Amino acid sequence: MSKIGKSITESIKILENGGLVSIPTETVYGLAADGLNKTAILKIFAAKKRPSFDPLILHSSVDKIFTWVKEIPAPARKLAEAFWPGPLTLILPKADTVPFEVTSGLDTVGVRVPNHPLTLELLQKIDFPLAAPSANPFGYISPTTAQHVNNQLGNEVDYILDGGACEVGIESTIVGFENNEAVIYRLGGLAIDEIEAIIGKVKIQNNQASNPKAPGMIAVHYAPKKPLLLVEDFSEIEDNELTAYLIFGQNIEIDSERQFSLSSTQDYYEAAAKLYAMMRKLDESHFERIVAQRLPDFGLGKAINDRLFRASVK
Repeated sequence: MSKIGKSITESIKILENGGLVSIPTETVYGLAADGLNKTAILKIFAAKKRPSFDPLILHSSVDKIFTWVKEIPAPARKLAEAFWPGPLTLILPKADTVPFEVTSGLDTVGVRVPNHPLTLELLQKIDFPLAAPSANPFGYISPTTAQHVNNQLGNEVDYILDGGACEVGIESTIVGFENNEAVIYRLGGLAIDEIEAIIGKVKIQNNQASNPKAPGMIAVHYAPKKPLLLVEDFSEIEDNELTAYLIFGQNIEIDSERQFSLSSTQDYYEAAAKLYAMMRKLDESHFERIVAQRLPDFGLGKAINDRLFRASVK
């Protein structure tokens, strides 16, 4: 298993030597390497068993983030000023210094400034960006604590920087630009209405792609090993004692010990923050299947529904 600690100095030493460090962010824990070091980048793909066609995101500090891109459309700059540090990734034309290993051969790169004090301090002290997808085996539930990372990738990562539990709990929202029009490629921790309040109406292209333009667009993703069924209404399900229910709001009419609430008060932010930890808990339980009800398709509910859909049995 990996060493877990809070040492920025040790993290920097490992990264400068081409190693892997798991970093905390407000969304999920990332598996980070020097984003300009091709050999280190390939270690990320190997550790996660991630397909080479699925691009990575570069993380940097506010003052350095645009070093790694060639062009910054006016709407992108507005979003950056409004939401960075925060759960927003921008897809922009990459700088020549960014290796194609990061972008999976694309001429664009995802960039973001994560909102976590430990990682912001780390990013401020290095002169290279960090390539960092979520620190989990490809396709499995993303980690929201240091122990989650250790449990699933402990033998692959050199150090886990422990920043506590992630506050947002689901990945960043990814926004790109096509013909000067903003496009959401991945729903995430920043709600659409917040984005539209800054730059106006946006297009959503949150498709399941085999040749993704951005991370998190693969059809099956964020999934537990046990079958997860996503339903409109729990009455659709033939119940049994080995079925666990992931609920949003008040309890339903089954045994209370088989109900696991994302938020009893229907708070979308609480539900997002608890989603992956709850899925992981149920995946490690004695239950044989998980049933989740689609949330109201509003605000962060859209992103939570997206994660549940990608994790579900189709």
